[in-house]
Amino acid sequence: MSIEKVKEYFKSVGIEKRIIEFSESSATVELAAHALGCTPDRIAKTLSFKVKDDCILIVTAGDVKIDNSKYKAQFGVKAVMLKFDEVAELIGHTVGGVCPFAVNEGVKVYLDESLKRFETVFPGCGSSNSAIELTIAELEKYSGFNAWIDVCKLKNE
Repeated sequence: MSIEKVKEYFKSVGIEKRIIEFSESSATVELAAHALGCTPDRIAKTLSFKVKDDCILIVTAGDVKIDNSKYKAQFGVKAVMLKFDEVAELIGHTVGGVCPFAVNEGVKVYLDESLKRFETVFPGCGSSNSAIELTIAELEKYSGFNAWIDVCKLKNE
């Protein structure tokens, strides 16, 4: 299970006890916000894409969506999400539990600017019923991110 990989990774950096596991699903932004009792925008959702021959993850705030023109300007290609049945093999986590921690070697992680408005956010931890509260500095540190990017817009724009 990918949550076990995340727990092992967080144990190596001394924060495994901060993982929150729910008796209910947190597989979507709305479900995670409900389980945590927070607003959906503070959920750090992790989206998986194919960029040429590479797999990338983009971590965004829960209230935004990918802006195709910004994405193409950033990566030089149209945004193509990984197919449902590719995610586990290529990323190392299943859909509903994709997170930027303990991913497969070679997967690049990007953090979207939409996260910077928060002191803390709640990314998942490798399962459809887990999360962890991290400061933005901690998210940077533990995700091993490649860069901050600006590829999103508010859902109602």
